[in-house]
Amino acid sequence: MSGPPFHKSGSSVEPRDARTAELSVVGVSVAIGGARVLDAVMLQAPPGSVVGVVGPNGSGKTTLLRTIYRSLRPDRGMVLIDGADITGMSVRAAARTTAAVLQNGAGSPELTVAEMVGLGRNPHHALFSRDTAADHAAVEKAMARTGVTAYADRPIGTLSGGQRQRVLLARALAQHPRLLVLDELTNHLDVRARFELLDLVRSTGITTLAVLHELDLAVRCCDRLVVLDHGRVVAAGTVLEVMTPELLRTVFGVNARAEQHDDGIVRLHYAAQPLASE
Repeated sequence: MSGPPFHKSGSSVEPRDARTAELSVVGVSVAIGGARVLDAVMLQAPPGSVVGVVGPNGSGKTTLLRTIYRSLRPDRGMVLIDGADITGMSVRAAARTTAAVLQNGAGSPELTVAEMVGLGRNPHHALFSRDTAADHAAVEKAMARTGVTAYADRPIGTLSGGQRQRVLLARALAQHPRLLVLDELTNHLDVRARFELLDLVRSTGITTLAVLHELDLAVRCCDRLVVLDHGRVVAAGTVLEVMTPELLRTVFGVNARAEQHDDGIVRLHYAAQPLASE
């Protein structure tokens, strides 16, 4: 059996879609309960790129995503999509632009897969309007692309974790967004499912900002990385620019180095002894 597909740094699975968005986070600060969670965060996601957000637990990664998909409003700074401040968008316009796939976001377990994916069409509906042929086509295409067509009539609650994540991604794709925001999409999945899902995300050509817990996945599958620590960006750039031995040691507490191999894939190599930094 062949192994899961791997992204080669600097290449893409399919040509990028010119309709994808450019994301800019400009000096965003957020305080929750009086505590500063994000502090003057700056980042860029060029059109069609896959940008990974990594950092230790509690570094502000999920708060950053919540700010980008408008679940939180920043105390300072702006989130711009193609230069437009998202706070000036209507709810419907924002939903047509950005789709979020969140942890534990499957909703009611009684919904069928087709019903769940169909929810992605809501931003394109007028109030009390019925599904159109275009809606049905978008749902069918999204299910086919994510490999969940065979489960269309099954309740979400009967699916495995990997299958549910594919359904949530299908719902996001049915939304026809220009920006994907992913919060730990690969959490609790087996190794093959993790790489398959990230390879699928890359194949869409949609600008993607993804919080990833596993550094090995991040360095293999992302075009660029943003490293958060204590709510601040401590490094941003290409994988090899960011994942220096010094950063891996000071931020993540491991002795390791990133290296791009002849096949184009960037891998982390950990020291034999001692693995953890003192």
